Amino acid sequence: QVQLVESGGGLVQPGGSLRLSCTASGFTFSTYPITWYRRAPGKERKLVASITTTGSTNYAESVKGRFTISRDNAKNTVYLQMNSLKPEDTAVYYCYTLPYWGQGTQVTVSS
Repeated sequence: QVQLVESGGGLVQPGGSLRLSCTASGFTFSTYPITWYRRAPGKERKLVASITTTGSTNYAESVKGRFTISRDNAKNTVYLQMNSLKPEDTAVYYCYTLPYWGQGTQVTVSS
């Protein structure tokens, strides 16, 4: 069956970095765009970054210049490199490809 499994979350200090991974199975990964969303406590889920099948990328204004999305089709994996993290980046991060969601991974930015 289709699965999207996120990993790489954790606790990091402001200014630090994390790399999230989203590993897919059960479908032809290379033919699907992938999107990272996040849901902060008490807020709606919001788009963070997306990548098309050809590698074109799109970012939320709040993460431009700090986050980088990439994909490795040989590994069925999409990455989200997050640098210069801020407390407001604290959220559960999900990867998504229509109509499937991963289970999410918690990112906490705190000193």
